[in-house]
Amino acid sequence: MSYNEFEDLDHIESKGMTFDFKGFLFKVLHLWKFILLSIGIALIIAYSINVRKQNIYRLGALVSVENDQNPFFTANTSISFNWGGVSGKVGKIITTLGTRKHNEKVVDSLQYYVNYLVEGKYHKVDIYKAAPFTLIVDKFKPQVLGSYIGIRFINNSEYEIFTIFESEFVTGQIYSNKQKERIKVPLGEFNERFRFGEKVALPFLNLTLLSKPSISVKSQSEYFIRFLDFDGIVNQYKNKVMATPSGQTSSVLRLSMMGNNKAKIVDYLNATVAILSKTELEHKNQYATNTIKFIDSSLAAVNVDLKAVNEEMNDFRRQNKIFDVDEEVLEISGKLKLIEAQKEGINKKLQYLDVLENYLRTKIDYTDIAAPSSVGIEESNILASVGKITNLAIERQNLEATTKEGSTLFKELDSRIDAEKNVLFEIIKGTKRTFDIQLSTINSQIAKFEAELSKLPEEQQQFLKIQRKLDLSQEAYNIYLAKRSEAAIVKAANVSDISMIDEAKDIGNPPIGPNKSLNYMMALMVGFFAPLGLIFVVFLLDTTIHGSDEVERLSSIPIIGLVGKYRYKNNLVVLEKSKSAVAESFRAIRSSLQFFYKQTPKEGGRTVMVTSSVSGEGKTFCSINVATAYALSGKKTILLGLDLRKPKIFNDFNLTNDHGLVNYFLGDKSFESVLNTTHIENLDVITSGPIPPNPSEILMRGKLDELLSALRQTYDIIVLDTPPVGLVTDALEIANFADAILFVIRLDYTKKGMLHLVNAKYRKGELKNMSYILNFYKHRTNQNYGYGYGYGYGYGYGVYGEAYHEGGKTTVLGRVKQFFRQI
Repeated sequence: MSYNEFEDLDHIESKGMTFDFKGFLFKVLHLWKFILLSIGIALIIAYSINVRKQNIYRLGALVSVENDQNPFFTANTSISFNWGGVSGKVGKIITTLGTRKHNEKVVDSLQYYVNYLVEGKYHKVDIYKAAPFTLIVDKFKPQVLGSYIGIRFINNSEYEIFTIFESEFVTGQIYSNKQKERIKVPLGEFNERFRFGEKVALPFLNLTLLSKPSISVKSQSEYFIRFLDFDGIVNQYKNKVMATPSGQTSSVLRLSMMGNNKAKIVDYLNATVAILSKTELEHKNQYATNTIKFIDSSLAAVNVDLKAVNEEMNDFRRQNKIFDVDEEVLEISGKLKLIEAQKEGINKKLQYLDVLENYLRTKIDYTDIAAPSSVGIEESNILASVGKITNLAIERQNLEATTKEGSTLFKELDSRIDAEKNVLFEIIKGTKRTFDIQLSTINSQIAKFEAELSKLPEEQQQFLKIQRKLDLSQEAYNIYLAKRSEAAIVKAANVSDISMIDEAKDIGNPPIGPNKSLNYMMALMVGFFAPLGLIFVVFLLDTTIHGSDEVERLSSIPIIGLVGKYRYKNNLVVLEKSKSAVAESFRAIRSSLQFFYKQTPKEGGRTVMVTSSVSGEGKTFCSINVATAYALSGKKTILLGLDLRKPKIFNDFNLTNDHGLVNYFLGDKSFESVLNTTHIENLDVITSGPIPPNPSEILMRGKLDELLSALRQTYDIIVLDTPPVGLVTDALEIANFADAILFVIRLDYTKKGMLHLVNAKYRKGELKNMSYILNFYKHRTNQNYGYGYGYGYGYGYGVYGEAYHEGGKTTVLGRVKQFFRQI
């Protein structure tokens, strides 16, 4: 073998390691029916999903978040409230929308823990407001969870409740306190009639059902209700409402929500805004409410004092008959009354400051602080500090609904509150010192006026003293009464900072999902790429040879012929089916061998060795038909059964294998005694004989060389049927005597690795003058998209040789296996 041939072999072997994209493409094209079937199945699945999926809708609402100033709050208002601003409220509302506390209020107000259903084509459909009845649920008694409770209309006044219980105990929930409990129920079917408006009091159901006169219902119409776990429903709705700023105005929020029932979406959005507005107004009024509460308590105390002083004055007048005093004395008494009123005011302020200081030191919730201006404290530092503490306390209270205790947010707020408290304590201390100085001055003035009045008779002094007390109590009562009215007016006129601009409404919004077109596109992709991936994996892992192109890619050894499939009762196809495509294939191989022999002139008969890689590839079949083709052409031919391990050639010629080449090699029989003349003209056969224990040693004794030398003088063609070259070494010994070697490759059977073995032996010179016969050949565009030898004849149709290929007719299971084998 030349250097160039070795180089070609190396090139072919390295090329064999690359991926055959062209072969894969033709494989895919060949299995187009499989891919089309996969796409069809995927589209059917997509259609099944689409018709069962409910439509998804999205609706929205516009909400304004503004700092709405109370119209009664002016510069002349004596009671001031720190309302805060818009800053931070938008973020707080967005956070509130996702809180459990808020969604519990909405779900509870709408009773979304009850489903109203009707049987649809594929599943039960939520009919919500379209139901022809309404329920008045008893929240203080348990309702069964998860079970479908059927409601069948009997007539205009009666209905029937029906259901099936598969276990003796079910879970129920009391919606007033959200507690769950086990309920004992009757096993099996349950049916009971009730009248509309009649209270249903069952262990598992407690409600009153009212019909809607506006909706007409046919007799025997069936509907269903189902009670759901309250906490589970709240969790479903917690993150459903999305809030985003609308346009460039940060104070306007666009709320949106998706769902399957538009009426439910509308109600949930509108209820959300209503509850947000109500909660915000409650927080906004909290400062005013606390102030009114404080004034009411002070007013009650002053009222008691006023009644007591009135009684004291009446008793004094009845006893002393004094109803009037001198004008000069009244003037002095009036001045004293004014000074005492100032003292009373300062005492009230000091009392408030003491209460405030004690409250801040002993309480942890600072949302109940009354306004300092309710007792006349106008110091801006105190008003601002109390307002800051109150706002921070409300902010902390709101944070508790969304954040776990121990969070750094709480620590930050508590730190700010403590810092503000320390500042307020210092302000209170300084304010008290100022009030104490004022009291000292007032007390000296009171002492001065009391000294002047002490010159009067004792009865007049007592009268004036009681009169001053009465006037002071009356004045204090009037002041508190005025401040309470003022605070009540401010509270009543207050409006929420959250208001609806554009409420949610069903205006025929089309569904936004499911995206049925996308589902079909996904089905097309999956239906196409899934089988493509399967084919790719199988193609990648496939180690068998399927076509002539693969042989050409893996080896530089030429292909001498293509033998197609043909089903027949024995291996004598060339003799008995001479007009078949398979017979033509062997005649073509005979012609090619004749051309080959002419290129290498040699005296005497020519030997042709037929071998393969493993058993079952059609080696014996090819040996018999090559020999028959030569015999029918007039060549004196002999077929030697040199496969001493697994002899096969005797059955087709109606011979026995009792004695043969083994007996001749061992010297037990003469050549003439082992030679068999067949019914085919010019064809003799020598079978292998009984299977020896040491076939290789028998072939190596030198008898084969002598035999072949003698046969070359007598026969034109000597066909050697040898063992598989990939299993034993016998064939390599025989190859030394062969003028031509035909290596049989059975498509869809022979492994690609065997060609690498043949290439290696061919390179080493152990196999010479070698050609391939492709057996079981069938023209398939996916496997044979081009072969360069021009062997256009020889590919038949069907399966040949039942004696060669065991098995009967192809069954349905066999066809299925063949289909997947092709994949």
